[in-house]
Amino acid sequence: MPDRIAFLPLDSYPEPATDAAILAALAMAAALGCKADVSTFAVDVPPVAAPIGGYLMNLDSMARAAEDSSRATCARLHALVTGAPDAAAFATVTTKEVIMGATLSAAATKARQFDLSILPWTSDSLASQDMAQSLVFESGRPVILVPAQAQPVAADHIAIAWDESRVAARALGDALALLAPGGRITVLTVKNDKPLTAGDPAQTLAASLRQRGYDADSVDLALDGLPVAGVLQTAALTAGARLLAMGGYGHSRLRDFILGGATKGVLSDLRLPVLLSH
Repeated sequence: MPDRIAFLPLDSYPEPATDAAILAALAMAAALGCKADVSTFAVDVPPVAAPIGGYLMNLDSMARAAEDSSRATCARLHALVTGAPDAAAFATVTTKEVIMGATLSAAATKARQFDLSILPWTSDSLASQDMAQSLVFESGRPVILVPAQAQPVAADHIAIAWDESRVAARALGDALALLAPGGRITVLTVKNDKPLTAGDPAQTLAASLRQRGYDADSVDLALDGLPVAGVLQTAALTAGARLLAMGGYGHSRLRDFILGGATKGVLSDLRLPVLLSH
């Protein structure tokens, strides 16, 4: 059987993800039985012409300092990854130089070569948010966000946030490909968040999954004034799920992504590894 390979892009500028989050993401790849293709991105700052009179002559030295810092960070991240337990057996690390501002596009393009991307997640890092949004909406591949506190284990129990939408169906298919043999699926549906078809969508999907030979059950959820993202994550953790899969909602506006409520809420308070598909 061919190897499943996960892509781990690591930005070096203006700030990398935390070491703890990077190691958690790497461990997640191993727990899922994936090889890891890790790319660090070093920025190349184009020359900037100084205004008349040399008013900003120090711009060139500032650009070179940024490049040096980025390359040093890449070297440190390379050492961090290769020094992780058993990394030599499943991880390769390369560094790619990109023009400043082109890292996200380069990462999304490379991600298309692999089965999925796994990203170290820091909720208060704009760089982490930008990388996640770029890969979710531009790579065409599923993305797993891994917070630093996650304890990566095999995906023997997956929760799926189900609202009958196209992106939820995409997330379901991507998650099933990662489910460990004999694993369980819990279907989560928030009943009073958005219009749903008549009947019980969660039970209907769970029954369909059982028909296909999966061990599946369903849970209907009520918001009771709480944020939908928190309700979904709490339900997934309570059920014992190792991974929450959900569709990534959003639309572009001058290449900025404005995320839907559930997706945005999950990104602001990530409590377990979350798979996002679009």
